[in-house]
Amino acid sequence: MADPYRTYNFNLLIEGIAVGGFLRASGLGADIEVISYREAGAGGRMRQLPGQLRHRPLVLSYGVSRAQVLWDWFAAVGAGTVERRNVSVVQFENDGVSEAFRWNLYQAWPAQFSVSSLDSAVSEVAIESVTLVYDALERD
Repeated sequence: MADPYRTYNFNLLIEGIAVGGFLRASGLGADIEVISYREAGAGGRMRQLPGQLRHRPLVLSYGVSRAQVLWDWFAAVGAGTVERRNVSVVQFENDGVSEAFRWNLYQAWPAQFSVSSLDSAVSEVAIESVTLVYDALERD
């Protein structure tokens, strides 16, 4: 059986298991809040300190999955059960097989799920996009 995700540039792995392939991944990253303050005394200089680290939501777009795990996960969050999971986003080399990069997102959960137009001529479930929020990020 051919790998259904091979033509997609990014795979989403939940707890190490591939659950979807995506053409686009955007927003992955983090920011450190800048805190500005003025030193005490006459003519005090402005200083800046690093504040809290914030991770930006990851949006995976134009994907495909035969598994219902993404929808079930999203539905559980919508019903009030936040299931935080460790996920990885794997980017492939041009050959579509060799791993180029891997980003690990810890304590992630789906905040948005969007389905594209459904086509009865295709046997796979098309996913327009899924947005994941998470607590920590590392790149392998």
